[in-house]
Amino acid sequence: MILVTGATGQLGTAVLQTLLQKTSATQLAALVRDEHKATDLQAQGVSLRLGSYDDLASLDRAMQGIEKVLLISGGGEDDALQQHYNVVDAAKRAGVQCLAYTSRALKDPTTLANQLMVRHFQTEDYIRASGLGYVFFRNILYLDTLLLFTGPNVLETGILLPAGQGKVAYALRSEMGEAIANVLLQADCANRIYHFTGPEAYSFDDVAAALTSITGKEVGYTAVEPTVFAAGMQQRGVPELAIERTIGFMTDISHGQEAEVSSDLATALGRQPVSLTDGIRAVYKL
Repeated sequence: MILVTGATGQLGTAVLQTLLQKTSATQLAALVRDEHKATDLQAQGVSLRLGSYDDLASLDRAMQGIEKVLLISGGGEDDALQQHYNVVDAAKRAGVQCLAYTSRALKDPTTLANQLMVRHFQTEDYIRASGLGYVFFRNILYLDTLLLFTGPNVLETGILLPAGQGKVAYALRSEMGEAIANVLLQADCANRIYHFTGPEAYSFDDVAAALTSITGKEVGYTAVEPTVFAAGMQQRGVPELAIERTIGFMTDISHGQEAEVSSDLATALGRQPVSLTDGIRAVYKL
């Protein structure tokens, strides 16, 4: 039986959609905080396990009868790392055979500007030390995040970001979810690490060119300085923490942290991931 945590989030939903297509719902469980947000899963026969990463007793209950756990990483909360540890500990207590974790595909974790990402590799280390069988899904930056970085009015404003000429091997969140599900359905848990990326890395110039080609409107990319970018965000009332994290993402992109390319995603999907152009059409609804 497979337990998916964060089951009502975007990635968890994508994983479960594929699992439900390829295996019986009686073999699936979902850890959810609010059962009202998971009525569709329950209607399809998925076992709901109510709880959260902070509630140790609920994690122990959720792990009963489970062979594989997919730990979908928490968000930006200050205690997210401890939450991950809580899930690992509960899985170990319950005798879970395999723990899968959604990590990040980054070139060099020791030189990251965005310190929020470091917790992924701390979680990996904790899982290794637990003695549990594991699978790590090191995911590249979602192509879906482009809309957040460029803003909804990108066709009018162009792209203004402090990313230099850095590149990202973007992939769609939905395809990563599908690939994760495919791997989870395999019998073994051979302490594997998968690098899920697109087949090519693209700069924001490439993104701008794709938007121009799709819409017929001239979209440019301007590599602004981080201080200028931060000042603009401050003027728009963006919280300081959000500014810091966004600049961290952009700095890491400019340093090539997101540019590594792997064929693992294509192999797990059994096809090539969508192209940058088709992905942009989907994300921006063009």
